[in-house]
Amino acid sequence: MKLTPLVFLLGLFAISCSNEKTERPPNIIHIFADDLGYGDLSSFGATDIATPNIDRLANEGIKFTDFYSAAHICSPSRAALMTGRLPQRMGIHGVFFPESYTGMPEDEETIAEKLKEKNYATGIVGKWHLGHLNKFLPLQQGFDSYFGIPYSNDMESVVYLDGNDVVDFDVDQHYTTKTYTEKVIDFIENHKAEPFFLYLSHNMPHVPLYVSEDFEGTSNRGLYGDVIQEIDWSVGEILNKLEQDGLLENTLVIFSSDNGPWLVMEDHGGSAGHLREGKQFTFDGGMRVPTLAMWKGKIEPGQVYEGLASQMDWFPTIMNLVGIDLNPKRAIDGKDLTDVLLNKGQRASDEYLFFDGGQVQAFRKGDWKLKLPYEGFKGAGYKSAVASHDTLLVNIKNNPEEDVNLFKDNREKGLELITKMKEAHEALGELPAAQVLRTSADNSHYIHVQELLKSRGKN
Repeated sequence: MKLTPLVFLLGLFAISCSNEKTERPPNIIHIFADDLGYGDLSSFGATDIATPNIDRLANEGIKFTDFYSAAHICSPSRAALMTGRLPQRMGIHGVFFPESYTGMPEDEETIAEKLKEKNYATGIVGKWHLGHLNKFLPLQQGFDSYFGIPYSNDMESVVYLDGNDVVDFDVDQHYTTKTYTEKVIDFIENHKAEPFFLYLSHNMPHVPLYVSEDFEGTSNRGLYGDVIQEIDWSVGEILNKLEQDGLLENTLVIFSSDNGPWLVMEDHGGSAGHLREGKQFTFDGGMRVPTLAMWKGKIEPGQVYEGLASQMDWFPTIMNLVGIDLNPKRAIDGKDLTDVLLNKGQRASDEYLFFDGGQVQAFRKGDWKLKLPYEGFKGAGYKSAVASHDTLLVNIKNNPEEDVNLFKDNREKGLELITKMKEAHEALGELPAAQVLRTSADNSHYIHVQELLKSRGKN
């Protein structure tokens, strides 16, 4: 049968439309370090730790200089990453423990759950820390597979979970980074023919620190630096696998940290670089985290974005990139970074609230940051000592160290930021009460015995 020109053109049009419909959406790999400081990567100024593979993400992608976590500690920041929402909307003010009966609320929508609308394969390897009871685990939050330690590696009962089940009660953490990397490579191999979302959440460099013998003594910053260099090796293995399978040009790779370094751990605690303080504080050292993203052929190589951005931004960004509408009934605190990634514009907002638990403690707008009065902290084994301060106003671009208080000379600007901070806080609406993370053990029986022995003249 001879085809007329019109029929031929209609056929080509149909083929073209079919190809558009079947165009594969991007894979997404989010690599999350634990307690990695702003000064712990060579692309962010470290001179005693070599991170060439992580730096590749900066050289061939985009580097964010002013990227914030939603919290200065672990669980709240991870909840915010997964949902695009402030952890205060979920009552998550602190970290969950092996004895916690609570977790991220089951009705929250995670990146993984939303991506199932586009038939993504979804996997997590590593630390979850959003509740370890069955109903809170990743498989109940949109992930098809999970392997890892469900909370911090310094907590009791460190185990490996595979899915919902414990598969190892005797974890050798010297090989945790290597084990996670192997699991990631397997996931990519098993799902390379379909779009996938992979969340690699390292337990390191949270203390206690462990490294395999292949990386022991390889850095110029002791064991901590060795741990970072093994994480860098892991990133290299992932990039190599993507290249080998022809997936690099269709994969958005993100690298970041959950919060700043745990400085009280001294040489095991990382560096905040030129930023003030670290984990557990709302100074920038506690919440500004090194963040990089690479998407070959889409993100222009060597970009540096100096505008404000946050971990919550990835949720709406990913939804936009894959064509999923946000739920209009669910408040999303993150902002879409698509234009930033593609070098087409700026983030929609230059404002940011800094929470300490359930309390707003600081606010940034543009180059200005204001912190409310702080009574100070005398220091403890788990938290660094910090001096008290009055209302603090700094130009964060000129003074990232946050040690030059401009409030007296710029009182009008300070009062303006206080007003805007209150307005931003009130705009969140009514927030739930803090979740119960754990309760103290009843030791009255031990006290009774001690008092009884004391009354008998025995110690």
